[in-house]
Amino acid sequence: MDKEKLKNILIKIGEVNPEYTLDKQVYNVGELIRFIDNPSETVQIAVIEQDPYSIRFIKNPSKTVQLAAVEQDGLSIRHIQNPSEKIQLAAVKQDDYSIRFIENPSEIVQLAAVEQDGYLIRYIQNPTEKVQSIAVKKNPSSIRLIENPSEKVQLALVAEDGYSIQYIQNPSEKVQLVVVKKNPHLIRFIENPSENVQLAAIEKDPYSIQYIENPSEKVQLTAVNKHPRTIIHIKNPTQRVIKLVRSKEFDT
Repeated sequence: MDKEKLKNILIKIGEVNPEYTLDKQVYNVGELIRFIDNPSETVQIAVIEQDPYSIRFIKNPSKTVQLAAVEQDGLSIRHIQNPSEKIQLAAVKQDDYSIRFIENPSEIVQLAAVEQDGYLIRYIQNPTEKVQSIAVKKNPSSIRLIENPSEKVQLALVAEDGYSIQYIQNPSEKVQLVVVKKNPHLIRFIENPSENVQLAAIEKDPYSIQYIENPSEKVQLTAVNKHPRTIIHIKNPTQRVIKLVRSKEFDT
């Protein structure tokens, strides 16, 4: 049954029984507002107060009506076309998850969301560096949800907690160096660290070689030269490394 036929039936019911006119029943069943021509803002708000999702049945709701809806339930923004920044902010403040239903939110709206939950950055396309920074500060592991986080964001995160490097895909060498100089054993969370990074870890603690797969001869020599016993952590030491260890006093 199409909308017009249903509307006519409802009108006739109201004519027979005044208690069931659209103007009266709309306060009980918000969906009925779709059958009222040009409902007043007062009626719209009254309906929204009963059910904020009824806004989907209102044609061109005013900003006042939109605000009333999202302040009651932020997720109702999914039914509002081209909401203003003010409406977006109100929605996100009421329910931060509503950021998921906002297309191209401004930086202010993005910040309002990630300040509450850093993981919400997953729903933001191309977040600004500032938004990235706030998100990872709130929830460090949320950096794994950011495609190509800036080096500045990476550095700020690992400076705070070196272990967070495990959440960063393809961290830059600069970021890796900051981490291993702070805690060389964290090299175990770095996939294919460069020789420079390996050496930085070994210089700090030669036993960190146990976390390096296939260390170069230079790295091996640096480790055993600092402490011969580290050879036990090298799977395939070179002959030169073995010779160096044998030349040192090594109490087995």
